[in-house]
Amino acid sequence: MPGSAKAMTACTVGGLVVVTAYSVGLGSNGWLWFGWVVLGLLTVGVLVARA
Repeated sequence: MPGSAKAMTACTVGGLVVVTAYSVGLGSNGWLWFGWVVLGLLTVGVLVARA
């Protein structure tokens, strides 16, 4: 996995941790989850394009 794809995967996983912690601590926010889904789809797209 190239460096850029690895960094994007790390950001996606880190984003999931942050959004989950926010949801547990302050309540769910649909926009945060929407943003994380978009980031996840972009990451999958980068990984597929690299393969």
